[in-house]
Amino acid sequence: MHDELKPIAEGGLLDRRFFLKKGLTFTSIAWLAPSAMAEAVRSDAMTAPGRALSNYGNPSNHENKVIRWTMGNAAAPGNGVSWTPLHALEGMITPNGLHFERHHNGVPDIDPDNHRLLIHGLVNRALVFKIEDLLRYPMTSRYCFIECGGNSNAGWHTEPMQTEAGYFHGMASCSEWTGVPVKILFDEAGIKGRAKWVIAEGADASMMSISLPLEKLLDDCLLAFYQNGERIRPENGYPVRLLVPGWEGVLNVKWLRRLRLTNRPVMARNETAKYTELLPNGKAEQFSFVMGVKSLITRPSYGQQLTKPGLYEIIGLAWSGHGKIVKVEVSADGGKSWAEAQLQEPVLSRCFTRFRIPWQWEGKKAVLKSRAIDDQGNQQPERHELIQAKGKHGYFHYHAIVSWAIADDGSVSHVYA
Repeated sequence: MHDELKPIAEGGLLDRRFFLKKGLTFTSIAWLAPSAMAEAVRSDAMTAPGRALSNYGNPSNHENKVIRWTMGNAAAPGNGVSWTPLHALEGMITPNGLHFERHHNGVPDIDPDNHRLLIHGLVNRALVFKIEDLLRYPMTSRYCFIECGGNSNAGWHTEPMQTEAGYFHGMASCSEWTGVPVKILFDEAGIKGRAKWVIAEGADASMMSISLPLEKLLDDCLLAFYQNGERIRPENGYPVRLLVPGWEGVLNVKWLRRLRLTNRPVMARNETAKYTELLPNGKAEQFSFVMGVKSLITRPSYGQQLTKPGLYEIIGLAWSGHGKIVKVEVSADGGKSWAEAQLQEPVLSRCFTRFRIPWQWEGKKAVLKSRAIDDQGNQQPERHELIQAKGKHGYFHYHAIVSWAIADDGSVSHVYA
């Protein structure tokens, strides 16, 4: 066996720097005689002019299967979700048109010229802003993920769900968000000493409202106006949304119209009847804001096919609401042995991190897993560990290790292992 093909863990996992070594080829290629090379790369597109210029670019028609999977409430069409196809994407940034969505009563059509933001409550002076006024304030950008608290909730089911990785775990997306730090506006309003909480309210038909600790808003939250360089789209909160890095998605209130400073939470529906966890002791956990450390292998994953034994790259995503990912380990033998994956730069706090590791598949059964560790010492739990800690009746904050079984024929299925 070639030295570089010597596994560093059971199941054929190779050194994460394997692909960086010179003189190695990833896969077999067809060698052609020089006279045949030019003909091999000739394209039909060279024989006629292409399309005219357009005002806004669109994906290739050949990529029309890379779409979100949507699921609405038949009794209330504006209530539903759409999943980001994580299994079909690369890098750490989610395209704006594929960012996951969660709506409670449809997408409002808001004219920015008529929209206002009110800051009031326990402040020295209440302030009302027009959007054009807010756009004059100094802005900053943050790369960070947003994840719905209910993402991956099928993991609580007794049987493993068989669907593409993104349509199971894709209520999580990552963007570059640009906007005004909330602290600047709160300083301008003047915070009274008794203020401990902030009630954020959206301008949609559900009048979405939620409570957040004031301390978090003063730390790193933004009024976001831009996503990946362009104005936020209506589905993601146009003309302005709240950005709460690392905390559950429901707190990132879209179509933001009001921030009320108070000394207690509002006890709204989405912090009492929803987004709470029934624990094994019968009590309910409330205000579980931070999204846990998590990782997911996106290739190979359910619905994909290994065509033949040989060298593959295992890739995936990791993130943590507590901070920065420092390590991702991958197993090809169901968790008996682990090898450290390569983390792709940049590695940022509360942001998607892409990981990669080479794998020599021998054409035999295998179980692939990944586990992430963040800079606060949090490690992604096995599924039985999460259930032991949180009980069997969970719905939110599922972040256990995901296992993919590879069959002899190269097909991939979701298993609990």
